[in-house]
Amino acid sequence: MNRKLVTGVALCVGAMAIPLLTPLSAQQEANPISTALKSNLKTSEKNLVAAAEFMPADKYAYKPTAAQMSFGQLVLHVAGSNEFMCATIAGTKAPQREKLTATASKDVLVARIKQSFEYCSTTLAPIDDSKLGESVPFFGGRTISRGGAMMDLVGDWSDHYGASAIYLRLNGILPPTAKGAKGEM
Repeated sequence: MNRKLVTGVALCVGAMAIPLLTPLSAQQEANPISTALKSNLKTSEKNLVAAAEFMPADKYAYKPTAAQMSFGQLVLHVAGSNEFMCATIAGTKAPQREKLTATASKDVLVARIKQSFEYCSTTLAPIDDSKLGESVPFFGGRTISRGGAMMDLVGDWSDHYGASAIYLRLNGILPPTAKGAKGEM
C-alpha cells in the first residue's frame, strides 16, 4: 500500500477520534467511585423498597427452603446492613433503632427499609473519593478499605435484590425490574 495513503488514512482516523474523545474527557468525574455508589444507592433503594412493597403481607413469612431467610428476615437484614455499611463508609456510628423481628407487620418492615435508605442517602451525601484507601472496621472484627466497603455495599444491594426478586417470582409476582413498578403479572 502507498505510504502516503496509509499516513493520510491514519491522520483522518486520528482527526475523527479527537472529537470523539473530547466529550469523554470533559465528562470525567472528580469522584467516580463515590458518585457511582450514590447513583447505585438510588437505584437499589427504588428496587428493594418496591420489592418489599410488592410482596403481600401474608407472604412475609415465606421461605423458599427451610435454610433460607423468610422474606421478612430479608427485608430486615437489608435495613440492618444498610445502616451498618453506610455508617462504616462514612466513619460514623450506626443509628440505634428499636429492635424489630421479622414477624413485625409489613408496614413496619417497609418503613424500616425506607428509613435505612434515607439514612444511607444522608450519611453518604458528603462522601468523596479522597479516603478510599483508609481502613474501616468491617464484619467479623476485621478491617477493609473504605473503597472495598463501598464495593461490598453495592454487591450487597445486588445480592439482596436478586434474592427478593426470586422470592417474588416464586410467589407469582414479577419483581420491580421485570415489569416497571407495577408488580403485576
